[in-house]
Amino acid sequence: MESKKFTVTDDLLASKSQRLLNFIIDVLIVYLIEITIGTTIIIIGDLTNSYAASNWVKSLSPIESFFFGLIILFFYYGLTEMYFSRTFAKYFTKTLVVKHDGSKPNMKSVIIRTLSRLIPLEPFSFLVDTRGWHDTLSVTYVVKKHEFIAKKKLLDPFDEIVV
Repeated sequence: MESKKFTVTDDLLASKSQRLLNFIIDVLIVYLIEITIGTTIIIIGDLTNSYAASNWVKSLSPIESFFFGLIILFFYYGLTEMYFSRTFAKYFTKTLVVKHDGSKPNMKSVIIRTLSRLIPLEPFSFLVDTRGWHDTLSVTYVVKKHEFIAKKKLLDPFDEIVV
């Protein structure tokens, strides 16, 4: 009996509107995390009369704040895609990050995906092509979760898909 290998096909790829919504929601979440961390530091500093950290947060220049946001972005995308194969936005849009064979992305792929997001104008690269640069460079795909699971189950009904 011939064993067929699963591969991601174009019909499984997330739509451009799903990708854009993922980007918008994830940027808002990263921004909220940044504000929450900064506000928490200021409140703790004020409550403990230890103003060094709170003064540091209050005096951040726009460029320093931008780099602080990039650090949060790196951890947000890195941790959520490493452990869950999706960010919070991808939960909302019912999409998922996978490798070409339908497996969960490995650490190297997630790191490449995350670092690739730092390329200027990269967030909009998926509007020009079917996959964004962070997908292409990391050899990953953002797929529609339910269609992906259904197609993978058709190929191997006994395969346990963990997503």
